Amino acid sequence: MARVKRGTTIKAKHKKLLSKAKGFRHTRKSVVRLAKQAVMKAEAYAYKSNRLKKRDFRRLWIVRISAACKANGIAYSRFIKLLNDKKIEINRKELAQTAQDAAKFTALVEKAKS
Repeated sequence: MARVKRGTTIKAKHKKLLSKAKGFRHTRKSVVRLAKQAVMKAEAYAYKSNRLKKRDFRRLWIVRISAACKANGIAYSRFIKLLNDKKIEINRKELAQTAQDAAKFTALVEKAKS
């Protein structure tokens, strides 16, 4: 049986790893052992941040909707309850975008109240 040499495989693996480490500072971009650690840490932070981003955007949308509700003389929680009671299914992202247009949002509040 012939001997299997893995030089090309390792070289490809290292090349892929170093391309992920592009833009890192000092030896973390060029030394494979340090680049591997740096990339693993960066991917862990990225995974966590992707989860946190969803949370942050939802909080932002709620703040925007709440501000628009106050301008229309209704509390945010009461507004959401009225929407649920009327079976008006609209998510918070769309509500926040609607809140930028005062006339549309006022019409939506009146529809929920009636």
